[in-house]
Amino acid sequence: MGKLTTKFRKGIYWLKHDLLIFDNVIIIIAATFCLAWTWGSIAAMTRNWSLSQEVLEYQREKSLLELEVEMLELENEYYRSNEYQELAARKYQNKKLPGEVMVYLPANSDAARAKHQSSTTQEVISETEERTNFQQWIAFLFGV
Repeated sequence: MGKLTTKFRKGIYWLKHDLLIFDNVIIIIAATFCLAWTWGSIAAMTRNWSLSQEVLEYQREKSLLELEVEMLELENEYYRSNEYQELAARKYQNKKLPGEVMVYLPANSDAARAKHQSSTTQEVISETEERTNFQQWIAFLFGV
C-alpha cells in the first residue's frame, strides 16, 4: 500500500513541477487553440464544398429546365405552323387538297416484315464475317 501512495505522490509532484509549469501550460493552450482553429477551418471548407456542389446541381437542373422550356416553346410553334395543321388535317380528318387522290394501303403482313428483317441481319453478319480480326482492328483504328 505504501508503494502505491508513493507512486501517486511522485505522479502529482511530476504533474505540478515538471508538466504544469508556465511554459508548458502556454504551449498546451496554444496547441489547443491551433487544433480548434484547424478543426473549424476544415469544417467550414467541407461545408462550403458541399454547398458549392449543391449550387452546381441546382444550376444544372436550371439549365436542363430552361432547355426543356425552350424545346416546348419550339414544339408549340411547330403545332401552330401551317405545315403541321395541314398534316394533322390529312392524318386525323382524312382531308385532301383539290385534285389529290387518297390511296389506302393494307398493313404489311408478317411474312413481308420478316423478309426485310432477315435480309438486313444477314448482310450485317456477312459483312463482319468477311474480315479477319486484324482487319477489323485496322478498320476501327484508322477508319478504313
